[in-house]
Amino acid sequence: MMFAHHLMTELPNVLPMLEEPPGVKENVDKVLDWVKWIAYGVCTLGILIAGGMMAVGQRRGEGGEHAARLGWVLAACIVIGAATALTQALGGW
Repeated sequence: MMFAHHLMTELPNVLPMLEEPPGVKENVDKVLDWVKWIAYGVCTLGILIAGGMMAVGQRRGEGGEHAARLGWVLAACIVIGAATALTQALGGW
């Protein structure tokens, strides 16, 4: 964990600071914002669907199967959140 923290703090010093062409940063920001919010919406929808399937499946005795599905959805939410934080830290977005 310390290595990752050290890498994140020293990365801007190691890499040369390149100037992007004018207008590129705004377009990249717009695309990343759209992708981020669409991914958050898909995660929310996935949690709602998994919860609904758990509620319906509980009456049939299939609760454990849907609990695993919910675990996968929550893991995907964590990965998307981490990717968002990483791109904001590296890109300054």
